[in-house]
Amino acid sequence: MLYLTLAICFFTSILMTPLVKKLAFKIGATDKPNYRKVHSRIMPRLGGLAIFISFIVGILIFNPSNEPFGEFHVSIVIGGIIIILTGMLDDVKEISPKLKLAGQIAAAAVVVIYGGLQVEFIKLPFGGIIDFGYLSIPITMIWIIGITNAINLIDGLDGLAGGVSTIALLTIAGMSMVMGNQYVTIMALIVAASTVGFLFYNFHPAKIFMGDTGALFLGYIIAVLSLLGYKNVTFISLIIPIIILGVPISDTFFAIIRRLVNKQPLSAPDKSHLHHCLLKSGFTHRQTVLLIYFMAALFGLAAFIFSQATVWGSMIVILTLLFTIELVVESIGLIREDYKPLLNLLKGIKPSNVKNR
Repeated sequence: MLYLTLAICFFTSILMTPLVKKLAFKIGATDKPNYRKVHSRIMPRLGGLAIFISFIVGILIFNPSNEPFGEFHVSIVIGGIIIILTGMLDDVKEISPKLKLAGQIAAAAVVVIYGGLQVEFIKLPFGGIIDFGYLSIPITMIWIIGITNAINLIDGLDGLAGGVSTIALLTIAGMSMVMGNQYVTIMALIVAASTVGFLFYNFHPAKIFMGDTGALFLGYIIAVLSLLGYKNVTFISLIIPIIILGVPISDTFFAIIRRLVNKQPLSAPDKSHLHHCLLKSGFTHRQTVLLIYFMAALFGLAAFIFSQATVWGSMIVILTLLFTIELVVESIGLIREDYKPLLNLLKGIKPSNVKNR
């Protein structure tokens, strides 16, 4: 039944996307070129609506509401509808950041307050528990809103957000399967199948963009599903979804650092995100997207290794990831062109090694 459901979601997305494209032009949900964007012609957005429709078809067919985590299902879908409406409104009217944030807060509140999905405590690796108490609600909401915006921020190249989201969803599905969490596995696979169908029209050269409708929905559903699998567990386990979402989280984190260093407002748009820097480094559009896919897949693999490792092994994985991220950040100038402390240190070490020989 699951394989049939996934096939239906995949083909529903393929069939719905051209219809959504026509709708986008009809209602004015289009994206015009500007200095920050890489496309040179007016493009339809709203493509995320095709993903959402396919997702709804999938959950109606499979009806996973009877699964063990079924108590969250209704709130997840209601929150999804709110986030989709927020994204559609922005794709058509380009609403203010405050209004967009209000929609994200409303969607998160439905899941966290009405649905009861909260990270209430974590167990520390060397003993003890951190009980969040009343802070569990704002902490969980910040996670959902943060990941939602992280996916939205990387939606800058054809097929980028869709591909990275699919890799994250497949990683979440695989790890949930190992943990025996059937509900998360099914939901993640349904969204992934719906997104892959859309990618047939969205991969470079794109015929339609997913817009905020798609980026916000994918960020929201990834944030929620990752919490379902890892809430109220050890501190080490709580890091797993952060590793899975390493690409969008890193890009968002360094965007904040970049704006603080350059004394710019945090909400100020720029053209220095990961994909922009890779393009400036000489990679083609398609190469840049595939390279970021590869990075996302490496993060997914690292999450699997991390989940099976001992505490000390987990620390080695984290240190290796941080070292690698820093090298990439400095190599492509993600913070600033002249920010290269680690590379300068390595260059300083290398000549001395040669001289000693």
